[in-house]
Amino acid sequence: MKPQTTNFEKFQTGNVVVRRLIGRFFSKIRHYVSLRPISNMLDAGCGEGMTLYQLNDLLPESVTAFDLNPTCVEYTKALFPEAAITVQNIYELPYEEKSFDLVLCMEVMEHLPDPLEALRGLKQVAAGRIILSVPHEPWFRLGSLCRGKYLKTCGNHPEHVNHWSPATFKAFLEQEFDQVTVDTSFPWIIAEVIVSKAP
Repeated sequence: MKPQTTNFEKFQTGNVVVRRLIGRFFSKIRHYVSLRPISNMLDAGCGEGMTLYQLNDLLPESVTAFDLNPTCVEYTKALFPEAAITVQNIYELPYEEKSFDLVLCMEVMEHLPDPLEALRGLKQVAAGRIILSVPHEPWFRLGSLCRGKYLKTCGNHPEHVNHWSPATFKAFLEQEFDQVTVDTSFPWIIAEVIVSKAP
């Protein structure tokens, strides 16, 4: 069964411009993932598995992922049967400290009532790097308005409770990390944080 989520609808769009923007976004994610070798990784908030799908040839042998939505988890497990994909709450991660060379957290933080607590949890289980993405505001909302979406909320997705620019997202991440790189792929912000230095 295909998950009926707004995220799934976004990735399945027939809009050529949106598909091109998504393609550019994942091209940058692939670049950051490939900067260092990894032996294992965690996809925090994996949704329908689109990030894993786009990174398929770069994935390490050991892949762990979770999402709060059971339907999304079942869908992603069917796509990646060898990965350890479970239903989890980002605020209550069951993994050991410093378990993962790479942690991905794509399009999650904007949905969370306490993103700083979630970030601290990801920091605890990460051994090397964390790569995150969030909508680039106000451009993400303006893009939605131009496509006639979420008109009653002035283009704001009803599930988005946090809004960042590159500068404010960098400041948010610097509350926990000294080494923060922030990039953009319109209309998204991409950030890489270093949890520990490479050997």
